[in-house]
Amino acid sequence: MIIITGPCVIENEKLVMEEAEELKKITELFDVDFFFKASFDKANRTSINSFRGPGIEEGLRILKKVKEELGLKIATDIHEHWQAEPVADVADIIQIPAFLCRQTDLLIAAAKTGKRINVKKAQFLAPWDMKPVIQKIEETGNKDIMLCERGSSFGYNNLVVDMTGLVVMKEFGYPVIFDATHSVQKPGGNGTSTGGNRDYAKYLARAACAVGIDGIFAEVHPDPDNALSDGPNMIRLSEFKEFMNEIVSVNDVVSSFGD
Repeated sequence: MIIITGPCVIENEKLVMEEAEELKKITELFDVDFFFKASFDKANRTSINSFRGPGIEEGLRILKKVKEELGLKIATDIHEHWQAEPVADVADIIQIPAFLCRQTDLLIAAAKTGKRINVKKAQFLAPWDMKPVIQKIEETGNKDIMLCERGSSFGYNNLVVDMTGLVVMKEFGYPVIFDATHSVQKPGGNGTSTGGNRDYAKYLARAACAVGIDGIFAEVHPDPDNALSDGPNMIRLSEFKEFMNEIVSVNDVVSSFGD
Protein backbone atom coordinates (compact mmCIF):
# COMPACT_ATOMS: atom_id res chain seq x y z
CA MET A 1 0.00 0.00 0.00
CA ILE A 2 1.35 3.40 -1.03
CA ILE A 3 1.20 6.16 1.59
CA ILE A 4 1.94 9.75 0.57
CA THR A 5 1.81 12.09 3.54
CA GLY A 6 3.29 15.17 5.15
CA PRO A 7 2.33 18.82 5.69
CA CYS A 8 0.56 20.77 2.96
CA VAL A 9 3.40 23.27 2.61
CA ILE A 10 6.93 23.65 3.93
CA GLU A 11 6.40 26.17 6.73
CA ASN A 12 9.94 25.95 8.09
CA GLU A 13 12.81 23.46 8.25
CA LYS A 14 12.33 22.55 11.91
CA LEU A 15 8.68 21.58 11.52
CA VAL A 16 9.37 19.55 8.38
CA MET A 17 12.24 17.59 9.92
CA GLU A 18 10.36 16.87 13.13
CA GLU A 19 7.20 15.77 11.33
CA ALA A 20 9.10 13.67 8.81
CA GLU A 21 10.89 11.86 11.63
CA GLU A 22 7.59 11.15 13.42
CA LEU A 23 5.86 9.99 10.24
CA LYS A 24 8.77 7.67 9.53
CA LYS A 25 8.33 6.07 12.97
CA ILE A 26 4.60 5.64 12.43
CA THR A 27 4.72 4.25 8.89
CA GLU A 28 7.46 1.79 9.82
CA LEU A 29 4.89 0.06 12.02
CA PHE A 30 2.96 -0.93 8.89
CA ASP A 31 3.77 -2.74 5.66
CA VAL A 32 3.49 0.32 3.41
CA ASP A 33 5.49 2.18 0.78
CA PHE A 34 5.92 5.63 2.34
CA PHE A 35 6.65 8.90 0.54
CA PHE A 36 7.06 12.15 2.50
CA LYS A 37 5.15 14.98 0.84
CA ALA A 38 5.45 18.72 1.28
CA SER A 39 5.10 21.60 -1.19
CA PHE A 40 7.76 24.24 -1.72
CA ASP A 41 5.21 26.58 -3.33
CA LYS A 42 1.42 26.66 -3.17
CA ALA A 43 0.79 28.62 -6.34
CA ASN A 44 -3.00 28.27 -6.26
CA ARG A 45 -3.90 29.75 -2.86
CA THR A 46 -7.27 31.51 -2.61
CA SER A 47 -5.84 34.88 -1.54
CA ILE A 48 -2.80 36.72 -2.83
CA ASN A 49 -1.89 37.32 0.82
CA SER A 50 -1.85 33.61 1.73
CA PHE A 51 1.42 31.92 2.66
CA ARG A 52 2.85 30.06 -0.35
CA GLY A 53 6.03 28.46 0.97
CA PRO A 54 9.78 29.05 0.86
CA GLY A 55 10.14 28.74 -2.91
CA ILE A 56 11.83 26.11 -5.03
CA GLU A 57 15.48 26.62 -4.05
CA GLU A 58 15.01 26.63 -0.28
CA GLY A 59 12.18 24.10 -0.45
CA LEU A 60 14.24 21.56 -2.36
CA ARG A 61 17.15 22.06 0.04
CA ILE A 62 14.89 21.11 2.95
CA LEU A 63 13.36 18.15 1.11
CA LYS A 64 16.83 16.95 0.16
CA LYS A 65 17.78 17.08 3.84
CA VAL A 66 14.75 14.91 4.69
CA LYS A 67 15.81 12.46 2.01
CA GLU A 68 19.45 12.25 3.04
CA GLU A 69 19.21 12.43 6.84
CA LEU A 70 16.07 10.32 7.32
CA GLY A 71 16.35 8.07 4.26
CA LEU A 72 12.83 8.90 3.09
CA LYS A 73 11.44 9.00 -0.41
CA ILE A 74 10.03 12.38 -1.45
CA ALA A 75 6.90 13.56 -3.23
CA THR A 76 6.27 17.18 -4.17
CA ASP A 77 4.27 19.10 -6.75
CA ILE A 78 5.19 21.42 -9.59
CA HIS A 79 3.18 24.23 -11.17
CA GLU A 80 5.38 25.24 -14.10
CA HIS A 81 7.17 23.08 -16.67
CA TRP A 82 10.65 24.49 -15.91
CA GLN A 83 10.37 23.20 -12.33
CA ALA A 84 10.32 19.55 -13.42
CA GLU A 85 14.06 19.14 -13.97
CA PRO A 86 15.35 20.59 -10.68
CA VAL A 87 12.58 18.86 -8.71
CA ALA A 88 13.50 15.53 -10.28
CA ASP A 89 16.93 15.78 -8.66
CA VAL A 90 15.25 15.41 -5.25
CA ALA A 91 11.75 13.98 -5.64
CA ASP A 92 10.85 10.35 -6.24
CA ILE A 93 7.29 11.34 -7.17
CA ILE A 94 6.44 14.47 -9.13
CA GLN A 95 2.87 15.46 -8.46
CA ILE A 96 0.66 17.36 -10.88
CA PRO A 97 -1.92 19.58 -9.15
CA ALA A 98 -5.58 18.95 -9.97
CA PHE A 99 -6.18 22.36 -11.56
CA LEU A 100 -3.23 21.73 -13.91
CA CYS A 101 -3.79 18.11 -14.88
CA ARG A 102 -4.67 19.00 -18.49
CA GLN A 103 -1.63 21.27 -18.99
CA THR A 104 0.19 19.42 -21.75
CA ASP A 105 3.60 21.09 -21.40
CA LEU A 106 3.59 20.52 -17.64
CA LEU A 107 2.70 16.84 -18.01
CA ILE A 108 5.31 16.24 -20.69
CA ALA A 109 8.08 18.04 -18.80
CA ALA A 110 7.35 16.01 -15.68
CA ALA A 111 7.14 12.75 -17.59
CA LYS A 112 10.43 13.34 -19.42
CA THR A 113 12.29 13.30 -16.11
CA GLY A 114 11.56 9.57 -15.89
CA LYS A 115 10.19 9.99 -12.37
CA ARG A 116 6.93 8.53 -11.15
CA ILE A 117 4.12 10.95 -11.94
CA ASN A 118 1.13 11.31 -9.62
CA VAL A 119 -1.63 13.17 -11.46
CA LYS A 120 -4.47 14.55 -9.41
CA LYS A 121 -7.81 14.38 -11.20
CA ALA A 122 -9.28 17.84 -11.54
CA GLN A 123 -12.41 18.66 -9.59
CA PHE A 124 -14.10 19.44 -12.93
CA LEU A 125 -13.20 16.20 -14.75
CA ALA A 126 -15.04 12.91 -14.97
CA PRO A 127 -12.97 9.80 -14.16
CA TRP A 128 -12.90 8.73 -17.82
CA ASP A 129 -11.53 12.15 -18.78
CA MET A 130 -8.21 11.05 -17.27
CA LYS A 131 -7.53 8.74 -20.22
CA PRO A 132 -6.20 11.56 -22.47
CA VAL A 133 -4.09 12.77 -19.54
CA ILE A 134 -2.50 9.34 -19.32
CA GLN A 135 -1.87 9.30 -23.06
CA LYS A 136 0.04 12.58 -22.89
CA ILE A 137 2.41 11.09 -20.33
CA GLU A 138 2.72 7.77 -22.16
CA GLU A 139 3.77 9.59 -25.34
CA THR A 140 7.08 10.42 -23.63
CA GLY A 141 7.73 6.75 -22.93
CA ASN A 142 7.15 7.16 -19.20
CA LYS A 143 4.57 4.68 -17.92
CA ASP A 144 5.29 5.12 -14.23
CA ILE A 145 1.97 6.83 -13.61
CA MET A 146 -0.45 7.13 -10.70
CA LEU A 147 -3.91 8.70 -10.75
CA CYS A 148 -5.18 10.53 -7.70
CA GLU A 149 -8.82 11.19 -6.81
CA ARG A 150 -9.44 14.32 -4.72
CA GLY A 151 -13.17 14.91 -5.03
CA SER A 152 -15.40 16.54 -7.63
CA SER A 153 -17.07 19.95 -7.58
CA PHE A 154 -20.63 19.75 -6.28
CA GLY A 155 -22.26 23.16 -6.42
CA TYR A 156 -20.43 26.06 -4.82
CA ASN A 157 -17.63 25.57 -2.25
CA ASN A 158 -18.25 21.86 -1.97
CA LEU A 159 -16.79 18.55 -3.14
CA VAL A 160 -18.13 15.01 -3.25
CA VAL A 161 -16.39 11.71 -3.93
CA ASP A 162 -17.85 9.18 -6.34
CA MET A 163 -16.37 5.85 -5.26
CA THR A 164 -17.30 4.26 -8.59
CA GLY A 165 -14.89 6.71 -10.21
CA LEU A 166 -12.04 4.95 -8.43
CA VAL A 167 -13.07 1.73 -10.16
CA VAL A 168 -13.22 3.47 -13.53
CA MET A 169 -9.69 4.85 -13.14
CA LYS A 170 -8.33 1.50 -11.98
CA GLU A 171 -9.46 0.07 -15.33
CA PHE A 172 -6.82 2.22 -17.04
CA GLY A 173 -4.18 -0.11 -15.61
CA TYR A 174 -2.31 2.27 -13.33
CA PRO A 175 -2.27 2.61 -9.53
CA VAL A 176 -5.05 4.75 -8.10
CA ILE A 177 -4.43 6.89 -5.03
CA PHE A 178 -7.17 8.46 -2.91
CA ASP A 179 -6.54 11.93 -1.48
CA ALA A 180 -8.39 11.74 1.81
CA THR A 181 -7.76 15.28 3.01
CA HIS A 182 -8.29 17.44 -0.08
CA SER A 183 -11.52 15.52 -0.68
CA VAL A 184 -13.00 17.08 2.47
CA GLN A 185 -12.20 20.63 1.39
CA LYS A 186 -14.69 23.44 1.02
CA PRO A 187 -12.82 25.31 -1.76
CA GLY A 188 -12.80 29.01 -0.98
CA GLY A 189 -15.30 28.23 1.76
CA ASN A 190 -13.76 30.65 4.24
CA GLY A 191 -13.83 33.58 1.86
CA THR A 192 -10.10 34.26 1.59
CA SER A 193 -9.06 30.67 2.28
CA THR A 194 -10.27 27.11 1.83
CA GLY A 195 -12.43 25.51 4.48
CA GLY A 196 -13.21 21.89 5.15
CA ASN A 197 -13.78 19.25 7.79
CA ARG A 198 -10.88 16.93 8.65
CA ASP A 199 -13.19 14.72 10.74
CA TYR A 200 -14.57 13.16 7.55
CA ALA A 201 -11.17 12.24 6.07
CA LYS A 202 -10.88 8.88 7.82
CA TYR A 203 -14.34 7.81 6.73
CA LEU A 204 -13.70 8.57 3.08
CA ALA A 205 -10.28 6.89 3.31
CA ARG A 206 -11.87 3.73 4.74
CA ALA A 207 -14.45 3.70 1.95
CA ALA A 208 -11.80 4.16 -0.73
CA CYS A 209 -9.73 1.31 0.71
CA ALA A 210 -12.84 -0.86 0.65
CA VAL A 211 -13.15 -0.18 -3.09
CA GLY A 212 -9.64 -1.56 -3.55
CA ILE A 213 -7.36 1.36 -4.30
CA ASP A 214 -3.56 1.23 -4.30
CA GLY A 215 -2.74 3.97 -1.84
CA ILE A 216 -3.73 6.95 0.28
CA PHE A 217 -2.62 10.57 0.11
CA ALA A 218 -3.24 12.50 3.32
CA GLU A 219 -1.79 15.74 4.61
CA VAL A 220 -0.81 15.79 8.28
CA HIS A 221 0.21 18.56 10.67
CA PRO A 222 1.04 18.69 14.39
CA ASP A 223 -1.27 21.69 14.87
CA PRO A 224 -3.72 21.95 11.94
CA ASP A 225 -5.70 24.80 13.46
CA ASN A 226 -2.61 27.00 13.21
CA ALA A 227 -1.22 25.61 9.95
CA LEU A 228 -0.32 28.09 7.23
CA SER A 229 -2.16 26.18 4.47
CA ASP A 230 -5.14 23.80 4.34
CA GLY A 231 -5.42 23.60 8.11
CA PRO A 232 -9.14 22.67 8.19
CA ASN A 233 -8.47 19.52 6.18
CA MET A 234 -5.21 18.15 7.58
CA ILE A 235 -5.14 15.24 10.02
CA ARG A 236 -3.55 15.88 13.40
CA LEU A 237 -0.16 14.22 13.64
CA SER A 238 -1.14 12.79 17.04
CA GLU A 239 -4.07 10.98 15.38
CA PHE A 240 -2.22 9.69 12.33
CA LYS A 241 -1.20 6.34 13.82
CA GLU A 242 -4.84 5.45 14.44
CA PHE A 243 -5.72 6.68 10.94
CA MET A 244 -3.07 4.37 9.53
CA ASN A 245 -4.26 1.45 11.60
CA GLU A 246 -7.80 1.85 10.27
CA ILE A 247 -6.97 2.18 6.57
CA VAL A 248 -4.37 -0.60 6.60
CA SER A 249 -6.83 -2.90 8.37
CA VAL A 250 -9.47 -2.27 5.71
CA ASN A 251 -6.91 -2.66 2.95
CA ASP A 252 -5.74 -5.99 4.36
CA VAL A 253 -9.30 -7.35 4.40
CA VAL A 254 -9.97 -6.25 0.82
CA SER A 255 -6.61 -7.65 -0.35
CA SER A 256 -7.60 -11.05 1.04
CA PHE A 257 -10.49 -11.17 -1.44
CA GLY A 258 -8.13 -11.28 -4.41
CA ASP A 259 -9.37 -10.20 -7.84
